[in-house]
Formats: sequence, structure tokens, C-alpha cells
Amino acid sequence: MTHAVHTPVLAADGALLRFALADLLAGEPGTMRLELTDAAAAEPWLTRLVGAERALAALAAGHVDVPARPEPAALALLLWARRWWPASPALGVPSLDPALLDLEAAVVTAAVENVAEGMLDGFEATPAELFDAAAEGVAATVVVEEVRALCQRLSAWFDDQDDVVRAEAAAALAATASPGQRAYALAAGADGPVADAGVVAEGRASVDWARVPPGILDAAENTVAWRIVAAAAGTRLEVEVAGAFADAALTAFATHDGEVFAEVPLHLGAGWFAGAADLDEAAARRGVAAPIGIGVGVTAEGVAGTTPEDRAEVVSLVRARAALPLADRTLAERAAAASAEEEF
Repeated sequence: MTHAVHTPVLAADGALLRFALADLLAGEPGTMRLELTDAAAAEPWLTRLVGAERALAALAAGHVDVPARPEPAALALLLWARRWWPASPALGVPSLDPALLDLEAAVVTAAVENVAEGMLDGFEATPAELFDAAAEGVAATVVVEEVRALCQRLSAWFDDQDDVVRAEAAAALAATASPGQRAYALAAGADGPVADAGVVAEGRASVDWARVPPGILDAAENTVAWRIVAAAAGTRLEVEVAGAFADAALTAFATHDGEVFAEVPLHLGAGWFAGAADLDEAAARRGVAAPIGIGVGVTAEGVAGTTPEDRAEVVSLVRARAALPLADRTLAERAAAASAEEEF
């Protein structure tokens, strides 16, 4: 089964819209697959989105492949970027400002509603909620004119929806947005605080993107360093994850034969997360018995993990976006490019 990282999905009222990640990242949406989950809920907006003939085909078969509409395709890409964008200075992939992603998603969500009213009833976030989430973070930005333009569009849309408070807030933000840049904590590759003395086992591991919050860690491979250190006071497991964009509650877990034998709470440092945990005698024996695994994030069995191949494919597709015209990239990407130019 294809992992969710490869298939941007838009959850509509009564249907799922699936897109090919390669097409969206290449700036060529191609086709979208519409799968009905509740035909009665989808029927009111279905014809407006795909036309009468294709709507009937979808209702008869439960699904239909149609040319991708630009509005839902753009929203699917923004939602995918919010969850899966593989930011990594080591890989040449810039970090994306979540506030700019939310602001653009607010505008695109409103555009989807204009195309097919009711399609996003019960959607994960309304234009109002997305605007509220973005407002504080976009007050200062390197793409100030674009932010102003989007806020003006949202102000007009909120006014049409009789949301006077947000119409005024969006208009005010359009008027007061100013040049500036958001700071990030990342200092990838910084030396960690772990000593060499008494090391009885050590290794490296990679972060599974599906098990950590988005936008927190460098997406490169082999960023996790671990070692088991024996000393007079006892044996401990030390873990360091290089590359941190922001703070988060993270835990590393050590496994042997698929069973977790130690958990290490991680704390934000100067460009890394690091932590240590004492091992009892049984855990220490497991720790020095190869092979052991080190994971970062959650261990829930229901989480579908990403493989190195999954991650490499996504990174390759994202890096190729550097060849696209700026106008074909998201607002957050344009801001990242503008920030990079300012640094040189």
C-alpha cells in the first residue's frame, strides 16, 4: 500500500480527492481521483466540481478519475506541505513558514468553496480558522506585498460571508503587514554534548517522518546518534538528534527484537535534541546485544512508518521544485527563496 506521504488527499464532504504527489510537486496537477465515501453528502456539490456526466459516473461506480481542478489541487499541495515538507539544510530543502502556508491555504479553501459550495463542509479547517492561525505569524514577512494581496482577498471573502470581524482583521493586516523575517532555531550538524569515555555500543539511525510532528526536525537521513556508556555510577543510553527547527515534546525509544527496552526524553539544545536515560542490568544487556533499533517520536503500532526509499523519493521531488518558476511555487517557498537571497 502506498504511504500517505506519496498521495496528497483532500477530505471533502462525502468524498476523498487523491492526487499524485509527483504531479503536484512538478506544478502539473494532471488528474485527480474522486472516491465517494457518502454519495448523499457528496451529491450536492459533485456536479459543480466535475460536471454532470462525470458526477453520474462517480455515483454509479463510487469513484471517477477526472482532470484536476486547480483549486483543490492547490489546497491538497498546501495541506501535504504542512505535514510532510522535508525541510533540511543538509539536503538543500528550505524550511517553510507555517503561517504563510496557513494564510495561502485560507485563500485557497475559500476558492474551493466558491467553485463547489458545500464541498468542504466539516473540513479540517475553515478559511476563518486558517486565517486566525496565520494572522500573528505573517505580520512581518519578506513577501509583504503578496501577503497584503492575499489578506485583501480574504477580507472581501469574509465580507461576502458576513464575517465582519474577520473582514476587518484581514483588511487591517493588509494595511499593517511589514517587511521582516521569522527566525528558526536550526543549526544542523552542531557537535553534541556526548562524551566518548566508556562507550560500549554506538550507532546512527534516521528519523521516521510519520512518527514526529511536522516542521521540527531536519529531514535528512542518519541524523540520530546514540551510544551506550558504562561508568561506575551505572550504564546509560545517550541519544542526540541533529537539526532542530523548534521545540517539541520528543522521546527516543530503543528496541531489541521489536521490544522497547528504554525510553529517552529529548530536550532542545543549540541545534539538536538530546537526552539520556539510565539502564538497569537487563536493559543494559539488551543494549549491547546487536542489533538494536533507535526510533524518535511515537511508537504507536497504528502509525504507518516511512521507509528510507519513501523519504528519498519525496526529497528528490521537492528538490526538483527549485527548477520551477517562483510563480508556480507556494507563497512559503517564495518567502524562503527571498530570505535566502537576503542572506547573501
